Amino acid sequence: MIDDTTQWTDALIHLFALAARLEGEGQYNLAKLMRAAADSLCRRESYPLEIPSDPERLAVEVQRATEALSRLNMSAELLAASRQGAAFMAQGKLSPITATPHPYVCRGCGHVTLAPPAEPCPICGAFAETFQKFMPNYWFDALQPEAARERLRQTPLVVEQLIAGLSDEAMNQAAPDGGWAIRNTLSHLRDAQGVLDFRVDLFLQEAHPVLESKAVFAWAKNEAERPPSPRAIFESYCAARAETLRKLESFAPADWERVGYHEEFGAVTLRQQVSYFAAHEGTHLAQIRALCG
Repeated sequence: MIDDTTQWTDALIHLFALAARLEGEGQYNLAKLMRAAADSLCRRESYPLEIPSDPERLAVEVQRATEALSRLNMSAELLAASRQGAAFMAQGKLSPITATPHPYVCRGCGHVTLAPPAEPCPICGAFAETFQKFMPNYWFDALQPEAARERLRQTPLVVEQLIAGLSDEAMNQAAPDGGWAIRNTLSHLRDAQGVLDFRVDLFLQEAHPVLESKAVFAWAKNEAERPPSPRAIFESYCAARAETLRKLESFAPADWERVGYHEEFGAVTLRQQVSYFAAHEGTHLAQIRALCG
């Protein structure tokens, strides 16, 4: 952790200002290094922070952050959406796209709007097309179809290597911090795979399917109607994955661009959905590896 907060803040602001100037001079490769350094600093400093995971306490954290942003003259529109999102979380719900739309930030002056900009920035005059759109996460940078299918093929193989030789007792052991056991993570992968397969079927059957939000994380510790052992959970995940891959092989290139409506994320293509699930799984591999250790 950096002790001198003022020095850290000054460095961070300078990096963003420098990146913007470099982009203005056409020095895009230098600019990307400055932006990467700024992102790295923020992640490095935030990594050790202990943020609660239960919805009620996490909603309180969002509310605290929102109040802090209000003192920094953040957009009233964004603050209102943050409060709405925190209210949904406190009720154990996922925030829908109607309550928390995608933000658009002016790359010039930082003006924020929650509606797709149609006019130049009211502060600096930057054209609407230059605003940066913030999507829910990096998983929406959709992979090409073959890359997405290959990642879906590989993840079960990686998981199999990680859990090879582990006993059921070891896989049922909760994490030292009281978090998920390997069994819970395997259950989560299996549940997410089920949602993916269901949505692939919807895209096959309907021109513009409506995709309902699913709180898959909440299912991981629900042991009702589950296979009797972690190994059986893993095997059912693998079997379901093989069936999904078979379906995806039948899609023509144009089919991957079919559009559905997700109540949490708005308009999404099949390619985005498959990429989302393929990338999401990767976030749990380190979790399994740590538990194996």
